[in-house]
Amino acid sequence: MQYLGKAWFFLGLMVCLIYLSPLFTYFSSVYAADPALNQDAGVVQDQQAAGKAIEKTGSDQSVIKEKLSDEYDNVTEEQVVSGEGPRIADPLEPWNRAIYHFNDKVYFWALKPVAEGYKYILPEDIRGLFRSFYHNIKAPIRIINNLLQGKPGYAGIELAKFFINSTVGVGGLRDCATECYNIKGRDADFGQTLGKYGIGHGFYFVWPFIGSSSVRDSVGWGVDWALKPTTYLVGGSELINPESVGIYAHEAVNTTSFHIGDYETLKGAAIDPYVAIRDAYIQYREKLLKQ
Repeated sequence: MQYLGKAWFFLGLMVCLIYLSPLFTYFSSVYAADPALNQDAGVVQDQQAAGKAIEKTGSDQSVIKEKLSDEYDNVTEEQVVSGEGPRIADPLEPWNRAIYHFNDKVYFWALKPVAEGYKYILPEDIRGLFRSFYHNIKAPIRIINNLLQGKPGYAGIELAKFFINSTVGVGGLRDCATECYNIKGRDADFGQTLGKYGIGHGFYFVWPFIGSSSVRDSVGWGVDWALKPTTYLVGGSELINPESVGIYAHEAVNTTSFHIGDYETLKGAAIDPYVAIRDAYIQYREKLLKQ
């Protein structure tokens, strides 16, 4: 019965999304067409004109130099903010800014100190094993979404990587598929899949603890969460349980331990870090759609 309940949940979610998709597209088109709503983007352009181009982009809590996961707030170093590109509506900016500052405090008061202690205790090689494990265990997300995006070849590659890393790579602790056989997959998530189907972002939204997102990507995040095997560790009907949240928190600490200082660099370089992160996020997500 618990699986039947989950099936109804996803069915209802998809129906709601289909009905709301015109609204998402409307918000995106209105924002792109109205210069007044784009005034924040000018901040970044002015910043570049002043020779203060942002060197690194990132999430509200940590900047990721290399893309290792499908998390929505991960932004790579390759994404240099150009000041030009896609826009996203931000009708909830006061709320989003409040949550951004909340997440900022969470980073400096909790996540960063914990990550620093974690880094001090565990050598990089051990932390690298956890990083490979978390990436490998999210293979179902990449396999299913590559299929949904009409890329069965990449889905097969991701399946092969999962098999190799889970066996030869000792439960995914080592990315042997890449290191031993030079097999490279393709990241894919459900928010990206919805975008491939023509569904717009809707508007920008910042979640507590999670960070940057949009209405579309928030739905995608929820679906991807349900696709992760770690969600079902306890075998109950709850999609969110203490065990899965604990694993998510450990992954965040482990990831942050590799990138301590990057977020501080971003804040120091940006005139308005909130705007810089928002624009970097939407550009990154749009870049993924083109891949």
